[in-house]
Amino acid sequence: MLKRFWLWLGGLLGKLLLFMLAIGLGGWGLGAAYYSWKFSGPVSSEEQIPAGEAALTQSIIEDAIRVVEQHRDNTRVLRDAHAKAHGCMKATVTVNPDLDSSLQHGVFSEPGKTWQAWMRLSNGNAYPQFDRARDARGMALKLLDVPGEKLSKSPQHASEQDFVMFNHPAFFVRDVAEYKSNFAAQAEGQKILAFFPGWNPMNWEIRHLIIALKTLSPAPETPVATTYNSIAPYKLGPLNIKYRVIPNPTACPSYSLPKQNQDLPNFLRNALYQQLSLDRAPACFALQVQRQKPEHYMPIEDTSVEWDESISPFETVASIQLPAQDFDSREQNLLCDNLSYNPWHALPEHRPIGGINRLRKAVYEAVSVYRLERNQP
Repeated sequence: MLKRFWLWLGGLLGKLLLFMLAIGLGGWGLGAAYYSWKFSGPVSSEEQIPAGEAALTQSIIEDAIRVVEQHRDNTRVLRDAHAKAHGCMKATVTVNPDLDSSLQHGVFSEPGKTWQAWMRLSNGNAYPQFDRARDARGMALKLLDVPGEKLSKSPQHASEQDFVMFNHPAFFVRDVAEYKSNFAAQAEGQKILAFFPGWNPMNWEIRHLIIALKTLSPAPETPVATTYNSIAPYKLGPLNIKYRVIPNPTACPSYSLPKQNQDLPNFLRNALYQQLSLDRAPACFALQVQRQKPEHYMPIEDTSVEWDESISPFETVASIQLPAQDFDSREQNLLCDNLSYNPWHALPEHRPIGGINRLRKAVYEAVSVYRLERNQP
């Protein structure tokens, strides 16, 4: 009797498991078909600014200032994101000597030219936390002594060209409207609920939650072993492109970083210090661009969509080198804290495009002014 019961129960559970598996596979198939239809081209090659974006932007600025006040470090006001720097290092950026003529625009217009630059490597969180915590990782690059009128009219940044990137090819929000609801929820400490703005499943952003979870990656052994992406698109002369920086260790002398103690709160800074300052070994990268092909699904206004690399491969436009240097001094760390990176510190040939970049212009400028004013000695 008991044996018959267990056989019956086992059969029932087996059928239930097969049923759930069929439901799961069916849902996956329907989802794949839906996104294949939704993410099909063509798309516009021009910006499309929605109504109400300016009002949303002003509200986001207010939320961002509230966040930097929440994360004040004693008397200093920190950035609203990427608050913790691993270091700001001197860098050189050299345009490829044989760069294709179609890519010779802006700071890449002179093949073989070398620009002096600052590179800031950072964690993504608005509050400085242990490096071993899952987090986004950022790279900001500031080219110096760049002639020509810039999109930003600030005299302080009149000779700079900035590039801002982080360690995932897609962003976890599509546009300014979603950024507003997501950022407001996160400012209230509701990180997961930011992707579930109500009870209606049609408004849930599960795909974007998955992107966010992928972005919050385990710490690398060193910040110079990570790929960084612009996420949002830019102009490169007449082209629409995205940027990427990849490690290129073959362009530098061979070097093997000693194993780092990842229990230390600042082991990523230690890794940079070990390589650049103690072992005097440079680090090398390649700066690349990816062209928009609007006949395929490569949208300008949706930063949650990764442009397909198999359709539009990345092309290297310049090499970047961090030479051996002493960077971890009190004076340089203070300089690093006061440096302002903004993709709108740029020549018109590198104009940022798309909603997230339009948002960055307003928010970065407002938060930077607020921070610098509050941090005056």
